[in-house]
Parts: sequence; structure tokens; C-alpha cells
Amino acid sequence: MQPDEFRRHAHALVDWMADYMRDVGSLPITPAVAPGDIRRQLPDAPPLDGEPFDALFDDFRRVIVPGMTHWNHPGWFAYFPCNNSPPSILGEMLTATMGAQGMSWVTSPAATELEQLVMDWLRQMIGLPMGYVGVIQDTASTATLMALLTARERATGGKIGAQGLAAADAPLTVYASREAHSSVDKAVKLAGYGLDMLRHIETDEDFALRPEALARALEADRAQGLRPACVVASVGTTSSTAIDPLRPVAELCRRHEAWLHVDAAYAGSAAIVPELRPLFGGMEQADSIVFNPHKWLLTNFDCTAYFVRDPAMLLATFQATPEFLRTPYDADVVNFRDWGIQLGRRFRALKLWFVIRSYGVEGLRALIRRHVALARELAGWIEADPDFELMAPVPFGLVCFRWRPPGRSEEERDALNARLLAAVNAGRERHLTHTRLGGRYAIRLVVGQRCTEHEHVAAAWKSILAVSRSL
Repeated sequence: MQPDEFRRHAHALVDWMADYMRDVGSLPITPAVAPGDIRRQLPDAPPLDGEPFDALFDDFRRVIVPGMTHWNHPGWFAYFPCNNSPPSILGEMLTATMGAQGMSWVTSPAATELEQLVMDWLRQMIGLPMGYVGVIQDTASTATLMALLTARERATGGKIGAQGLAAADAPLTVYASREAHSSVDKAVKLAGYGLDMLRHIETDEDFALRPEALARALEADRAQGLRPACVVASVGTTSSTAIDPLRPVAELCRRHEAWLHVDAAYAGSAAIVPELRPLFGGMEQADSIVFNPHKWLLTNFDCTAYFVRDPAMLLATFQATPEFLRTPYDADVVNFRDWGIQLGRRFRALKLWFVIRSYGVEGLRALIRRHVALARELAGWIEADPDFELMAPVPFGLVCFRWRPPGRSEEERDALNARLLAAVNAGRERHLTHTRLGGRYAIRLVVGQRCTEHEHVAAAWKSILAVSRSL
């Protein structure tokens, strides 16, 4: 494809992209497909000869788009948001055009230095003190694995990295609340701790970790000759956005010399809002922190912010410099290949830079404020209806609730809530998900998409009420 032909096709794609962003709210939010439907519309074997790009684009519109779930639909209330925005998309286009490889300073100096700058902007925006440094990772799951690997190395003085798991003087333990994300369990397995060494700490009535229960678990393991290596505290758990009490947890970590990792994957973006920052009190005492701009800061997937207080410990865990990667600049620059698991790295900082500059900190704060206000308004509607109940506090944009028709057992209500959710989603104008809180089925509605407005939240509540009456 020559430049002039590329230009013609690119203009057609950009026109489609602009129309999609304008009209996505009119599309069915989820596809009406069954497993295998998409694949059956496509050839089993690759073409021997190249096809014209017009044919590719036609198949994209005919087969792929109707089979997609539209996460940036204003009626998307499921899971957590996975946002994008026009500036972020344009930044991603430029990154793809340049094909930048950001593994070392020398491979793309601007990519490295812009990432340093943007991560320091984020540090300032969320209120972390000087001394924390950041690096962009792909996902929070990767960042949590990195934290557990670094904690492992610190707890053993680097022995495991050098000599293997058998070199540990004592078995290592990890602690997280019962509501912590499943990525903690996965990271515990991958980092070699073993799931038997993961302690799921009980939670309070708001589903937050109980510090006294953590203290008992730490003391019990110490008494048995085990070595506490890491505590993962959550600010905004996936099921209910519960907030673990960071200050007492940090004190326990200091007492037991355990690494404190704060998982704020969804909620961390809200720390840019001054009136919400007290919810993060104690975060400044963590050894590592993760949050996802690709959830709530209008930066398309993937873009995860990972901050550490001791970059030397990070480098001791991940640095590997074969001769073919050495450069004359290594002593004076940051080589981000040594700040994570991957060697090759995408230029993610560009799209985040575009977003922050385009919206400004106040523009991003206004977005989060709007979402939180809408969620709290919905919570008020739920509390005012005697047939519904809130299942958890609403500190951010997630509302967990439950239909509570009178004269039914809790098991019957579980089944009815599942039917309610399925019926609301069946209309394909909005999409919600569920969880279990305190053993009971709960419906989750998270307000977080860039284009979601009051009318969309009100329409979702109206639909929920209408379906409940029909059931």
C-alpha cells in the first residue's frame, strides 16, 4: 500500500471512527450472537494472494462490528469502565504510525523522557509525595505480579532471584482481604509463593479488610516461623469498591517488615479530585501503588500507572542487561525495559499526555465528579424505594443493590435478582453485571463512561423498576 492509497483508506477509516463515536449510543450494546457465529462467517484458511483493503474494511463493518460488545456505549454500566477519548485515540494512531519501541532510552529517547514526565504529572495529580517514581505497565494484574516479585526479593535479600525458591530462609506469606481481586491469587502462584501461603483476611460490614484480623494473621505466621512478605490493600475492590484502611495496614507492614502494595486499579483515578482524596489516606505510606488510567482517565486500553517508593529494589528484581543491549548512555538514563517484565515496550505515554493536555486536570476532575454524583443520585433512588436495598457504600461510581420483594426467602430473592439482571440486559440498550456480597446476589451498576449522562442512568433505573414489576 503506497502513501497515497494509505491516505485514502485512512480518511475513510477516520470518518467511520468519528461516526462510531457519535452514534455508538444507538447501537445494541451487546451482540446477538452465539459461540462460533463470527468465525463461521470467515474463511478457514488465509488468502494466498493479497486482497484489496476495501474488501477488508467491508468485512470489518459486516462481520466484526456486529459481533462486538460496545464498552464505550453510554449505557455501559458493567464491570468497570474501559474508557477512551478522541485525544487518546489520535495519540494511539500516531504511536502505531511511528512503530516506536520504548525498551531503552536510546531506542526512543522521547518515549522514555515523556513517560518520565507524564508519570510525574500523575504523581502530582493523585497527591503522592516526591520520591515516588512511576512506570507505565499494560494492566494492573501485571503490576501486582511485579509488586509480589519485588516483595519476594526484598524479603529474601535477593536470594530467590539468584538461587531459586529453595534459598528462602523461611516460607513467605502474602495477605489480602477476602474481597481482593483475583489477580492477587494469580500473582501469588506465578511468583512462587504458592496459594497455601496466601491469607485471605476477613472483612467488616462494608467489605473492607479488618486490621485486627490482619494483625492476628501476621502474628500467627510469625509464631510458626513464616516470613510475611507482602500485604495487598485495596482501594476500591472489584465487587463493591470497598476501601481497606491503609494507615493501620501500613503500620502493621512496618512492624513486620512486609511490602505494602495498594491496588487502586479502578478507584485510583479519583484521587485527582481533592474532595475524594481523603478516601486514599495512607496511600503515601505504600511501597507500591497501581491504578489504571484506561479505566477512568479517558485513556484507551492498555495504560496502567505503577508507582514505587524504592526504584532500586525494582531494578534489583527486574534488571537484566546483556551485552547487545548496553549503550554509552546507560549510567545517565532510565531504561524502562528494567522496570518490568517485558523487554519490548509500547509508547503508551503519548496518548496519556494527549489526554491530560487536552482535558486538563480540571476537566478530568469534572468528569469524575459527574460520575460520582450520578452514582450517588442513583443510590438515593434505591434507598427511597422500599422494594430495593443498597448492598454497599457508594464512595465512587459503583452502586451495588438488590431487589427485595416482600414475602420471599433470601434464596428466592437471589434467583429473582438474577432474572431481573438478565431481563434488563436482554434489551441490549444497557448492560449491568452482578456479584455476591455477604453471600447474597447483588447487581452492580457502575457509572463511568465518558458519554454517560443523567438521562442514561435514569433510563437504567426506570428499566430496572419496570422489569421488577413485570416479574
